[in-house]
Amino acid sequence: MRFLIPLAALLPVTASAADVTASQASAIIEGCAAYAKSRSQSHAIVVVDTGGHVVASLRMDGNSYGIAEFAQRKAEAAAAWRFPTEQMQAAAKETPGFAAAPGVVTVPGGLPVYTAAGEFIGAVGVSGEAPADDATCAEAGIKAAALASNRPSRP
Repeated sequence: MRFLIPLAALLPVTASAADVTASQASAIIEGCAAYAKSRSQSHAIVVVDTGGHVVASLRMDGNSYGIAEFAQRKAEAAAAWRFPTEQMQAAAKETPGFAAAPGVVTVPGGLPVYTAAGEFIGAVGVSGEAPADDATCAEAGIKAAALASNRPSRP
């Protein structure tokens, strides 16, 4: 018996035009890390594409494996639902069963990432400090990369 492998399966996988680039992901991480260092904080930072696949990550000194994994879960949740994990916390209180839905994380620190034109390109998750500090660090990283955590309003 012979198996045929489609030609597409042999071609390299590339990011779609709608995914965060490695350069953008690095800028987010660098911005978040600089913000954290300025406050003597230490975070794990994970940037994912629109499908929740890791593009870049950093576990700053002093954080364990579990912290980095939690940052990834926050990023994946923000990518899946396209809104901040902090809002998932509120939604879980208002909507019975939402907290148990796939990919939901009810702890602040996960933010979607949009271009200036409002195109969703991925998400960032941050963990390692108080949840409010994680969310603030994620926002600082996104802004440092000249991106947005909210879809810009349309005129």
